[in-house]
Amino acid sequence: MDIEKLNEERKKRGLSIDALSNLAGLPKSTIEKILFGIVKNPRLDTVEAIERALGINEKSPAARQGKWINVYGNIAAGIPIEAIEDIIDQEEITAEMAETGEYIALKVKGSSMEPRIMNGDVVIIKLQKTIENGEIAAVLVNGNDVTLKQIKKEDNGLWLIPFNSAFQHLFYSKKECAELPVRILGKMVELRAKF
Repeated sequence: MDIEKLNEERKKRGLSIDALSNLAGLPKSTIEKILFGIVKNPRLDTVEAIERALGINEKSPAARQGKWINVYGNIAAGIPIEAIEDIIDQEEITAEMAETGEYIALKVKGSSMEPRIMNGDVVIIKLQKTIENGEIAAVLVNGNDVTLKQIKKEDNGLWLIPFNSAFQHLFYSKKECAELPVRILGKMVELRAKF
């Protein structure tokens, strides 16, 4: 999806943001956030509504169709909580993203990752066992608790770091990582804020 092209097409047709909002059936604020790059990964159905309003059909609907993934329970942004495997919702990812691996979505519960990641937000997790320093990961602790934290690896163990300074950093030695266990479930690749 080429947002710049959408904006050029809007201007070429002489449409204001208000007019495009009316044609697409979307709030003006949504159109502005997408066209001005505030939202980096807009929902596929929202972009398609804008394309329809502009009369753009670059690809067939089948070629553009995304993949729906399940949103599972809650992931703690605070003290680790028991992983809940109940499906509570679904989120759509692009077909291109789906081709790069296996993904799940988790609903954030807690405030340890604020202000960047808020209670109630949904995070898209690419399932993988390794992660680079500084990346955000879903981490399994004690075999059944899942938490979302920034990762810092050291020779003698693993730090789970919250963004909110009111929360403590958690350190697990190599021995604790093996025995509890503590292991990386996957890397956070996208944040979907909920309002």
